[in-house]
Amino acid sequence: MAAANRGTLLIRGGLLAETGLRRAAPADILVRDGVVAELGQGLAAPEGTEIVDASGLVLHPGLVNAHTHGHGGLARGQGDKWTLELLLAAAPWISGGRSLQDKKLSTLLCAAEMVAKGCTAAYDLYFEFPLPSQDGLDAVAEAYDEVGMRAVIAPMVADRTMYEAIPGLMDAMPDRLRDAVSAMRAKPPEETLAAMSGVLRNWRWAGRDIRAAVAPTIPHHCSTAFLCGCRDLAREHGVAMHSHVGESKLQALTGIRTYGRTLLAEMDAHGLVDENFTAAHGVWMDDEDLKLMAGRGASIAHNPGSNMKLGNGMFRLRRALDLGVNVGIGTDGVNSSDNGNMYEAMRLASFTSKVQVPDPARWASVEEVYAAATQGSARAMGFKDIGAIAPGMKADIVFLDLTALHWMPHHWTVNQIVHAEDATAVRHTMIGGRFVYRDRKHTTLDVAKLAPLAEAARDRLEELNASAHGLFEKLEPVIASLCPAMAARPYHLNRYLCEAPASQI
Repeated sequence: MAAANRGTLLIRGGLLAETGLRRAAPADILVRDGVVAELGQGLAAPEGTEIVDASGLVLHPGLVNAHTHGHGGLARGQGDKWTLELLLAAAPWISGGRSLQDKKLSTLLCAAEMVAKGCTAAYDLYFEFPLPSQDGLDAVAEAYDEVGMRAVIAPMVADRTMYEAIPGLMDAMPDRLRDAVSAMRAKPPEETLAAMSGVLRNWRWAGRDIRAAVAPTIPHHCSTAFLCGCRDLAREHGVAMHSHVGESKLQALTGIRTYGRTLLAEMDAHGLVDENFTAAHGVWMDDEDLKLMAGRGASIAHNPGSNMKLGNGMFRLRRALDLGVNVGIGTDGVNSSDNGNMYEAMRLASFTSKVQVPDPARWASVEEVYAAATQGSARAMGFKDIGAIAPGMKADIVFLDLTALHWMPHHWTVNQIVHAEDATAVRHTMIGGRFVYRDRKHTTLDVAKLAPLAEAARDRLEELNASAHGLFEKLEPVIASLCPAMAARPYHLNRYLCEAPASQI
């Protein structure tokens, strides 16, 4: 991230959001060298201190996005009525052919949106094909650094394509399509692992709070040897690991069919699940999976927006919390849920917990959702010094304008942050004591210049990826027929709103 403010500043007159209080209370915040030094009322300002007037503003810790994809920035708004498998099939079309400049621009668009919407750190599972590259991931890190965000960047890797990983999918294709997708095979596992090793060995961003991690993208897209290779790389370099686990019912069924046990149990059998492991989605995790996650100290990144848009079902937030799992909240990529708004992600997380059972005692509270989007996500990212406004924590602070209509009147602060805020009240966003977004304007980049760059990239990439688009249009009916049919098979857990025949819905 951009360098923290090395001076001293005193934030005066604001109202500090706290889960223990119904309404935010006045508090001054003394920040020294980007870190909260003291909280209180009427704090004295040391000589040379910059005074920040926060009158009429609610202050809350920066939201932390536990799961997103920076490569989605240039692929926003491309699909509707797509399952996860259709989204994956569309990847060469909507995300292919990227130059280094495209990779940075795509991430810049995502990071700029997140900062403007109160998010100060993100766990980014970035995808490069055919291999992760030092130059490409440097471009991604440069984007976060330019905007001023903290990040964990985990290149997504696998040694099987979706077509090889889903039983029967290749066999269901006509010969011409089978030949086309066969040509898109992943690189040999040793080549991908060597590329990842090079990235981790030469990572130069950790001092900027932009860390690297490893992301075997989906367990059954990886051979056992490849999963173990990812595990060994993560341990060798002391980095975290992140994977999509139990996102769709098709994934869950494939795990049982392939391994005779759940995907998580398979990963755990090979030592991948520990306190440094995050599972994205977890929609189709059963109680034994959740207990395993809790026992290992692992985290789940809950992405309610994409879970619903891609038709994957509803995550059992209440159950996961009751069983002791650390849960963070994410937006997923803007190529699958169309925005990077963590306020919306919190609202959806709260709402989806409340439509699964009729008993309010079994719903997640706003305090729990708020904690998940701050402290829970920070823990998933491996950061111990963000996610709260307290002495010793980094000064990542969001300032909300109480003159916004949805704050009139101001009744219950955390409730309104989760259920009413839509990011339009964000006046400032501070990261490390530095305003990266002030008076509703970015301080580190000219957003107006991004629009023509994005439009030009779209036009160029549409032309460049035209053949991939044509291939997707041929693949779509096959995948749209076979994969839902496979997902209709019985599983011991139901995470859909309704499994009645369509005529009865």
